[in-house]
Amino acid sequence: MSTTGRAGRRRRRGEQPVVPRADFESYYGRPVIKAPSWAAPDIAGYFFLGGLAGAGSVLAAGAHLTGRTTTATALKVSSLAAVSLSAAVLIHDLGKPSRFANMLRVFKPTSPMSMGSWLLGAYGPAAGAAAASAVTDRSPRLGGAATGAAALLGPVVATYTAVLAADTAVPAWHGVHRELPYLFAASATAAASGMALVVGPTDENAPARCAAGLAALADAAVTKAAERRLGMVAETWREGRAGALLRAAQVLTAGGAVTGALFGGRRGGAVASGLALLAGSACTRFGVFAAGIASAKDPRYTVVPQRERLDEASA
Repeated sequence: MSTTGRAGRRRRRGEQPVVPRADFESYYGRPVIKAPSWAAPDIAGYFFLGGLAGAGSVLAAGAHLTGRTTTATALKVSSLAAVSLSAAVLIHDLGKPSRFANMLRVFKPTSPMSMGSWLLGAYGPAAGAAAASAVTDRSPRLGGAATGAAALLGPVVATYTAVLAADTAVPAWHGVHRELPYLFAASATAAASGMALVVGPTDENAPARCAAGLAALADAAVTKAAERRLGMVAETWREGRAGALLRAAQVLTAGGAVTGALFGGRRGGAVASGLALLAGSACTRFGVFAAGIASAKDPRYTVVPQRERLDEASA
């Protein structure tokens, strides 16, 4: 056998290629995937308002059962207002009210969008009946049943938007499809607790202060877990507009929980704590939305993780 053949065989066995691996570039620098066409104020606001409504119904049911009637009534009204605004911004993003009605023509369990439309269609009337009964002090049995129904649907209302986002190909959302519903649940609980602190009397806000503390701890823990899961894509959660919003969310949520625990027994402290928690929850939803859009626009966040997974599989 020739010397050239043996040398070629040795190169194939262990020698590294002389030509370096090419860096990825998409055609004309365009994104590999199409970024969602959702408008930032509308859909990010939709995420926040849905969480506030759903978690608020759960806290309202708890206040209703424990005799905290003023807080229960206030939360039922705020949940109705939040879900109404949520539907309004969704319809605004769709462009025509008829498009929302058209989504109810199809019942598709495998589609988060279809299920979300039906969920809002069921939750909205329940929240409305609960609020109307509490405000008018009429039909207490119907109001109690509606309060229970809204509380049962509330956790799904608060978190289904996370499933909706993670079901896309957007790297910063799909990569944390396990963690995102828990993050949205924690954020929604913080918002509802904040609303209870703002609108409820101080002698009824002990459960809300406790819930705020638990929500802040869960929010911080799940955010860290999500960033670990994302790997390099976590850059979109730490940099730019998304990074600023998510850092603000951490500070506001933790600060609101601490303020509520220490000074929630005073009216001024309760209001300050509640407003911080509400603002922190809103920053979380807007920050996650901004991170998703940023990750869809940069081809690196789509291709590099795919290559890493292929390299791990081949190794």
